[in-house]
Amino acid sequence: MTIHTTPRHPRPEPRPVPRLNLAARLGLWSARHRRTAVLGWLLLVVLAAVLGGAAGTAEMTVAEQGAGDSARAERILADAGIEEPAGETVMVTGRTPGDWRAAADGLGRALDATGVTTGRKPPVPSADGRAALIRFSVKGDPATAGERVGPVVDAVAVARKAHPGLVFDEYGEAVAGKWLDDMLGDDFATAEWTAVPLALGILLVVFGAVVAALLPVGLAVTAFVAANGLLALASHALHVSPTTASVMLLIGLAVGVDYCLFYLRRERDERAAGHDPETALRIAAATSGRAVLVSGLTVMVAMAGMFLSGLMLFEGFALATILVVFIAMTGSVTVLPALLSWLGDRVGKGRVRWPGREGSRRGGARRRPGGGSGGRVSGAVLRPVLGRPGLMAAAATAVLLVLALPALGMKTEQLGLERQMPAGAPLRTSYERITATFPGGPAPAKVVVRADDVTAPRFTAAVAEFGRRVTADGRFGKDVTVTPHPRERVTEILVPLAGSGSVSPGGADRTALDALRDDLVPRTLAPVAREAKVTGPLASSVDFTDRLGRGIVPVFLFITAVTFLLMLLSFRSWQIAAASIVLNLLSVAAAYGVLTAVFQHGWGASWLGVESAGAVEAWLPLFVLVVLFGLSMDYHVFVVSRIREARLSGLATPAAIQDGIRATAGAVTGAAAIMVAVFAVFATLSMQDMQQMGVGLAVAVLLDATVVRMVLLPAVLALLGERSWRAPRALRRLPDLSEPGTPAAPRSDVTGRQEADGGAYL
Repeated sequence: MTIHTTPRHPRPEPRPVPRLNLAARLGLWSARHRRTAVLGWLLLVVLAAVLGGAAGTAEMTVAEQGAGDSARAERILADAGIEEPAGETVMVTGRTPGDWRAAADGLGRALDATGVTTGRKPPVPSADGRAALIRFSVKGDPATAGERVGPVVDAVAVARKAHPGLVFDEYGEAVAGKWLDDMLGDDFATAEWTAVPLALGILLVVFGAVVAALLPVGLAVTAFVAANGLLALASHALHVSPTTASVMLLIGLAVGVDYCLFYLRRERDERAAGHDPETALRIAAATSGRAVLVSGLTVMVAMAGMFLSGLMLFEGFALATILVVFIAMTGSVTVLPALLSWLGDRVGKGRVRWPGREGSRRGGARRRPGGGSGGRVSGAVLRPVLGRPGLMAAAATAVLLVLALPALGMKTEQLGLERQMPAGAPLRTSYERITATFPGGPAPAKVVVRADDVTAPRFTAAVAEFGRRVTADGRFGKDVTVTPHPRERVTEILVPLAGSGSVSPGGADRTALDALRDDLVPRTLAPVAREAKVTGPLASSVDFTDRLGRGIVPVFLFITAVTFLLMLLSFRSWQIAAASIVLNLLSVAAAYGVLTAVFQHGWGASWLGVESAGAVEAWLPLFVLVVLFGLSMDYHVFVVSRIREARLSGLATPAAIQDGIRATAGAVTGAAAIMVAVFAVFATLSMQDMQQMGVGLAVAVLLDATVVRMVLLPAVLALLGERSWRAPRALRRLPDLSEPGTPAAPRSDVTGRQEADGGAYL
């Protein structure tokens, strides 16, 4: 089928340059006040980094991390000033019953001699007598116990060497915290030193010049540094998770590089098309600058939806991502124009001559937007898409829906720290051995009871009766520990649960937890207490997952409604706004399906170099929903803005689609490659939740930039035709954010006007 690119009405005369929009005014001001813009940016980065470093980052407490009854139990302890030291366990296993006795006694004395332990309990033998569990605590603040557990680890190592015929397994809050601190530091360094060079390498391919490639990376990195400093200051009002910095680095690099790439690419295109430097910068500011502002605003509003989740973890994520997106957006429309104005043609310095590319010494071959390899590839894709839009839209939708199918059986859990570790890690292996021998041993349920007098006979009798019932019940371990705090009027009861810690309904551990909460505690302890709540790793996971299930609905409604409104105001078309929501939902659904297939069922996990956890991390579905709704707007706003610009210049809708897609293909491809590369780096880290986040976002961005933006979006716009640009009378009363703000010269016929320059963009 032939694609007609001639307009249906006479070609209009060139329009006069319209009133400058906000992005154009910011860009021109920065270009005229280069020193102020650049020095102001550097001052912001330095001040934020220095002040943030001096203040430090305030992390969430245990009570702030959770939800429901488990969070209430932790709050009772915190309000009473009870800060339990970090619990630790060591299991000694021999070949025959009783082999462990001498080694366990010697290890106990060695642990006491370290001076960092307290509350050591006598060894508890296993059912077959071949193993014994030693419980103790590490003195001091449990949050920093990992820094003091070294002598304990050394004592266990000495015992292991002295008794080669026995197996020593250690697990607890202190050694797990030490592993987490070490791992987070190593992973963050890996992400930083891998993602940044990857982004720089891709930009070198896109631009073919060192200076041009350094600009987006430099602005993205400095935006992250400034945002990280401001987050440290803000964290004293809203505590954050230790993983928040990693999330902010990921989002900051992705959007920071993308925004600068879109802006710089448009300015280079206009220079290559023959405009003088000031006009090229003005057009780039008014078009790509405006797209950056709209996209950044949409991302920030989408991220703000996480405040509705009711969980401090997501509130911290929201704060961090909003900060880094705002700073990256601001730098893109202020500092970047100033640098471009100052550099001029020197932005093409350090040219890298790739095989098959040609370019002039003054910044590349003269070319029209959309030329080169990116234009040729997009042109080849667009021919069948615009030729048979209905068929191609149906095929693309079918692909995304097939990928989304596994999500129908998605199971979410708050993965414990032991399941965050790589399979085969010594600490994880020790946890699994201890749990197999002493169910619930390393991670028991904790019943927190608040009463008027925890020493009253009636209360102590109820606690004793509770202990007898738990011990007699086969769903619990026998090692029930009661710790009263008379002055604080609180009692803690540790109850080992059967099973392996899975939250799945019907499992042994979940059944035991439900029995504890629904039967034993209400019947025995509630009548003699003001409050009796159950916490612990499993209880916290169940409560967190339940709260997320309720919180995702208002978040979803908020971001869809606000995204629709922003797209409506930006493009003056309810059809485009509605299409934006549908396309985003398809991308999210496909990402959910891939996450479920890889990390729950294990399909393709080894091929991707990741591990299956049997479930999806509980916080990821909501996080992926919000992030993808925000990040996909980068491409959507950039591409649709260019199509609309072509339509306003006089082209009919099919020709405008072809012109806009081909003009943006190179930038979208480069931006997507950078995002996918950055997210893929996180898939290589040690933590299971970071792997899941990296794979989910990388796959989603890849699908969004290819199947959605190159096939589904143009097919949908072609099916809508001229209806895409007709604003109902009611919309004309709304604020008009749609003015592109750039001189619109008549476009020549798209067909045959591309110049084959080998893909050089500068």
